[in-house]
Amino acid sequence: MARACEICGKARSVGNNVSHANNKTKRVWRPNLQPARASIDGGTRRVLVCTRCLRSGKVAKVSGSRPAASASA
Repeated sequence: MARACEICGKARSVGNNVSHANNKTKRVWRPNLQPARASIDGGTRRVLVCTRCLRSGKVAKVSGSRPAASASA
């Protein structure tokens, strides 16, 4: 599974570090991905979603509460 947003497809981007002496070395910028429980196709799945998709409401999050088990002792 690639480190990319499952909603918008945002993945890492590549560029250069540039020093004061104008030396260039490769570097990467990684998206801010967060695991979120989302309802997809009627089921609940854990998906990696970027924070922009979370903030803009493109993900239907599922509440973390689960039905309590009956305490029969």
